[in-house]
Amino acid sequence: MPVLKKIVIQDFRNIQLQELAFSPNINCIWGGNGEGKTNLLDAIYYLSMTKSGIQASDKFVFRHGCRGFALSGLYDLQGEDDVRFSIQVTDGAEKKVRRGDKQYARVSEHIGVLPIVMVSPADTDLVSESGEERRRFANAFISQIDRQYLADLQQYNRLLAQRNKLLKEHTQDDGLLDVFDLRMAPLAAGIAEARRRFAATIDPIAGGYYRAISGGREQVSVGYKTDLDKGPLDEVMREHRQRDYALGYTTAGIQRDDFPFTMEDFPIRRCGSQGQQKSFLVALKFAQYEIMKNNWGFPPILLLDDLFDKLDMDRVGNLLQMVAGNDFGQIFISDTDKTRTEALIDHITSDRAYFKASAGSFTKLDGDLQV
Repeated sequence: MPVLKKIVIQDFRNIQLQELAFSPNINCIWGGNGEGKTNLLDAIYYLSMTKSGIQASDKFVFRHGCRGFALSGLYDLQGEDDVRFSIQVTDGAEKKVRRGDKQYARVSEHIGVLPIVMVSPADTDLVSESGEERRRFANAFISQIDRQYLADLQQYNRLLAQRNKLLKEHTQDDGLLDVFDLRMAPLAAGIAEARRRFAATIDPIAGGYYRAISGGREQVSVGYKTDLDKGPLDEVMREHRQRDYALGYTTAGIQRDDFPFTMEDFPIRRCGSQGQQKSFLVALKFAQYEIMKNNWGFPPILLLDDLFDKLDMDRVGNLLQMVAGNDFGQIFISDTDKTRTEALIDHITSDRAYFKASAGSFTKLDGDLQV
């Protein structure tokens, strides 16, 4: 399983320059709001996914006044020790991702090498915002375990951009649109099938975790909606062609898919309290964790950012029992309450490390780790 031994961060969000060594078990980062706890966890996520788990654009993770950032991590992997991965991002230049001294030919080749799951306050967008957020979650999840899915999705999006460009120019060329639609149809079919499997797999597992966290108080579910339920993509697009011409963009396709989250058959965003929504989102991410662990045969890295916010102590206790009772790997937990964190974590394990966050700097509190 991947274990992050050491990280070096330069000019990432509010972190100017930081080098930290971690416990292979549980790492706790505490400090006030805005001190950099989330930024540290996001840097770890970026090393796995080559993108922020919170911000959509790289330019928003540059430290103020900087035009780039660099990340480097030293990992123990299955059968390999001290493997270094690094990422360099400069505004206006190509993103560089390296394993050791060798740069990947394509950034996408790195996805899935360092499996990771992140639970963060930003996850509330999965419930409250549009289907785009839920698609982004599903894409990040499936791409880590299915390289063909990622390749098909990238190709579909390239063709979609070209199709939209043609429509935006208000050029009514049925023959050319037929070509686009026929090329996109098999890609869309494979993507939709992978998403259908994803929803069918995660639904019962998330429901089980939710019952464990909430004490079995409510029933939740994850669904899947796609335009392809009406037929193959090329046929669906043909039916929408006049509308596409009128609006100047593609109005049907898997880019409109959604994954409805419901509680007792009602949308969670409407009927769930903040605590219920947070419990569902944690259950969803823990289900992701279990599926990824089963897929690889080892647990991914788990990032739990501000985990205890909006959860009552009963739910927190249930959650920590799951962490202690399952075969979890390396875990990073952030919290604003040091006393609470120590009381909860020290009860689980003595193999843990504590870090204090202050204005983008981090201080280890319980002795030195050998690196």
